[in-house]
Amino acid sequence: MTDLIRFGISLEKELSKKFDKRIQRKGYTNRSESIRDLIRQDLVEQAWGEGGEIAGAITLIYDHHKKELMNKITDIQHDFQKVIISAQHIHLDHDNCLEIVAVKGDPQAVLKLANMLKVVKGVKHGTLSMSATGKNLT
Repeated sequence: MTDLIRFGISLEKELSKKFDKRIQRKGYTNRSESIRDLIRQDLVEQAWGEGGEIAGAITLIYDHHKKELMNKITDIQHDFQKVIISAQHIHLDHDNCLEIVAVKGDPQAVLKLANMLKVVKGVKHGTLSMSATGKNLT
């Protein structure tokens, strides 16, 4: 079991009320777990800025009728083999596809990949969700 420490924090009453409402909406059962998640998120973001290894997913929605779109997406992915660990292609309907690209590695390379994929003509929407690999999180 992990060693726990207790510490106190001081908040303005109104801020505390807003925080309690927010964590309740999110489904937290107590403030401690919510604060732990906030701290973890900050540490993850710090690791991104320091070039620490990340894991994440790039999601793209695109029109598969656009000429040469799939070839461009595939060509870009081939240039980033060091950070791509998997890709999945899903047919959403007759016109639209979803591409999910699982990534792991250098955050700057992942950001560059995501940006290059999102600007390909025919991509309707793209997002990047980055996290830590979990190695340094408790």
